[in-house]
Amino acid sequence: MIYLDHSATTYVDQEVMAAMKPYFTEDFGNPSSMHQLGLSAKEAVQEARQSIAQILNCQPNEIIFTSGGTESVNLALQGLAQEKKQGHIITTKTEHHAVLNTCKYLETQGTQKSKISGATQGGFQITYLDVDQYGQVQPEQIEKAIKPNTILVTIIYANNEIGTINNIKEISKITKKHNIPLHTDACQAGLLDLNTGADLLTLNSSKLYGPKGIGILYKNKNIKIQPIIHGGGQEFNLRSGTENVPSIVGFAKALELVQKNKEQETQRLTQLRDKLITEIKKIHKTILNGHPTQRLPGNVNISFADIEGESIVLHLNEQGILASTGSACTSKELEASHVLLATGQPPEIAHGSIRFTLGKQTTEKDIDEVLKKLPIIIKSLRKISPIKLEVKND
Repeated sequence: MIYLDHSATTYVDQEVMAAMKPYFTEDFGNPSSMHQLGLSAKEAVQEARQSIAQILNCQPNEIIFTSGGTESVNLALQGLAQEKKQGHIITTKTEHHAVLNTCKYLETQGTQKSKISGATQGGFQITYLDVDQYGQVQPEQIEKAIKPNTILVTIIYANNEIGTINNIKEISKITKKHNIPLHTDACQAGLLDLNTGADLLTLNSSKLYGPKGIGILYKNKNIKIQPIIHGGGQEFNLRSGTENVPSIVGFAKALELVQKNKEQETQRLTQLRDKLITEIKKIHKTILNGHPTQRLPGNVNISFADIEGESIVLHLNEQGILASTGSACTSKELEASHVLLATGQPPEIAHGSIRFTLGKQTTEKDIDEVLKKLPIIIKSLRKISPIKLEVKND
């Protein structure tokens, strides 16, 4: 099996498994308990929080553990919205659905009619910025979109579908100049510099060779948000519920390992990625999606004209090659990728997109095997396809 769907999820690293194991069976206590087992669990959570804070160059009390990236996004956006009650939020059309659907939800919230004037008051207005052909948003676009009542800017760091990287550090300079909080979805950015200047940052473990079901929200201590889950007051009264100690320990270990080896692994994956892109583009009527260089080291997103991405994925699966048609959260949808449509790609081309995402166990032999079998699959599917589009290779 050749697994090339690491942006959907990753396998758990053996070192991570070893770090987690004692907290399932030996040190299984509740961190809120005052006895020996509880104190041991509490210490493990504190050490994990400290480890993550050191990597993010922040204070331990600025790290909030959650159930994953989606909850962290919701805590950032909804939590700030509940604190502010009303205002304007800036985002882009290529965000993960965790951001987009939360923004759509906020558009429907908080509005009420004045009993005196009958006018609608409060609520949240959302600006969805366009991106360029590579899926990038330019910092100057964000500055132009800022209004007097803007309460938040939320921009994805590295796109989960096409791998394009946004310049979050430059964007953060603009938001700081206007004294507006910046949130970034960094779930795919484990190999990147995580000191972004953002005030709120989302990460999850399952993209980092850690366990599923655990994530963090970094929240600058000067940013006030409201909890969206209420209960016993864990996580500084921002995320109640008994802490998932084994997964918290696993997350910290996974992030430590990924960041420790990021330079070497980035170089290795970039070489494999570029080889795969170069050879695939030799196939007639193919288009590279995303930025040619400012992209994640393991991301290859290609559109093949005249055929459906789902058909390619199924044929690859029969050959033991596991890839994706895009984001795992929306891969079952029949609609074309909202990310590709936002870059200006027509639906009939976007439907033929495939995402290969490479990881730690990906070898050059794996890439060679894909390059051996993929052209045969594309040729076979095009032979029976009734669609014949005019496309120039990108």
